Amino acid sequence: MYTLGLRRRFIAQHYLIGGDWGPENERHSHAYTLELVLEGATLDRHGYLVDLVEVEQAVEAVLARYRDRTLNDLEEFQGLNPSVEHFARILAEALNRRIQAPNVTALTVRLWENENAWAAYRLERPH
Repeated sequence: MYTLGLRRRFIAQHYLIGGDWGPENERHSHAYTLELVLEGATLDRHGYLVDLVEVEQAVEAVLARYRDRTLNDLEEFQGLNPSVEHFARILAEALNRRIQAPNVTALTVRLWENENAWAAYRLERPH
């Protein structure tokens, strides 16, 4: 199985809801690190799992929606606690829609909230 990955850093804000988490209930920023891992068993005629330039463009387009924004204000977070787990899933689903490489059979987003804590979400794609 081949894997291809990349990282991007960005800043977004949120505040947690539905519980008493002290300062986390107040609006605050995180310097997130997105790790995207793409998997597949075959390469294309150029020897690529997927064109990295296209992946970088997809990541930048998706992150543009969240960079320097308050997650709670965005439609996809309505009714959700904007946890790192939900955010990882939302990012994975958005990237899955944008990355059209037929060789990619799975996509994983690992989202670091800080240097110590992360959540991941993995999507398997139909072959």
